[in-house]
Amino acid sequence: MVATIDLSAFRHLYPFQSHYLNISGLDYHYLDEGRGEPLLMLHGNPTWSFYYRSLVFAFRDHYRVIVPDHMGCGLSDKPEIDQYDYLLKSRVDNLSFLMDKLNIDRPVTLVVHDWGGMIGLAWALAQPDRVGRIIVMNTAGFFPPKQKSIPLRLKLIRSGGPVMHQAVLRLNLFARAALYLAPRRPLPATVKAGLIAPYNSSHNRLATLRFVLDIPLNPDDPSGPMVAQVDRHLENIFDRPAIILWGAHDFVFDGDYYQEWRQRLPQVEAYWFDDAGHYLLEDIPDRIILHIRDFLHKHPL
Repeated sequence: MVATIDLSAFRHLYPFQSHYLNISGLDYHYLDEGRGEPLLMLHGNPTWSFYYRSLVFAFRDHYRVIVPDHMGCGLSDKPEIDQYDYLLKSRVDNLSFLMDKLNIDRPVTLVVHDWGGMIGLAWALAQPDRVGRIIVMNTAGFFPPKQKSIPLRLKLIRSGGPVMHQAVLRLNLFARAALYLAPRRPLPATVKAGLIAPYNSSHNRLATLRFVLDIPLNPDDPSGPMVAQVDRHLENIFDRPAIILWGAHDFVFDGDYYQEWRQRLPQVEAYWFDDAGHYLLEDIPDRIILHIRDFLHKHPL
């Protein structure tokens, strides 16, 4: 049985209207706030649309802000593995389906973080005319740089077998650890409650595990060919205005990833925030908002 998700403890932080799109019998949740030029924001693992709440508040008065919850995350359905394969291609297909249904007739500004980066960039590669600007925050558009390994915590989950898998599903190991490892500073109790709310049962935590299992380290992994395409065409994807905003204290997307972005895309404006971690929108939301607002104004579509 799917556990009910209780929003009451943090509803004042997330007072947005929910929208749902049925995809092959599964409900795909998204926010659609405001009107005007569209901003499409894609979250990672184990976050959900709640992570982008500060940007929704900041930009919905002048933009149309669209924030989906990937399947298995947030307020979207939590299907079993025999209902949904939880692979990158399916994530991109879901996003394409949503954007087709919304019938947006102008380019979007793509805002990506963590897994949202690869999902969004793969979609942008397939539909380049639909993306006018890109905002990158602590993510990858390529395989791990310099053949570096993923952090031990992720490696243990990815290859640790049933014991580690059950630790993620039964103990909520991944989402709970992120509350303390991802931000640079302690999170308020209500924010912790919001970030972790969708992952309140073993059943509801499947996506947090499957995202880790789908991390592509080489082209032979299940999602490897799609990542290889993004990696190979990264410069073409970024032939439009873009900005990189990077939290320095990130145990996954560390300085090597930032330097890879800078080396691959030297023309792109980039900012390194020494007082922020992976959850930079929790650590320094006001400064990120100012940078994004300035970027949007400098590069009108």
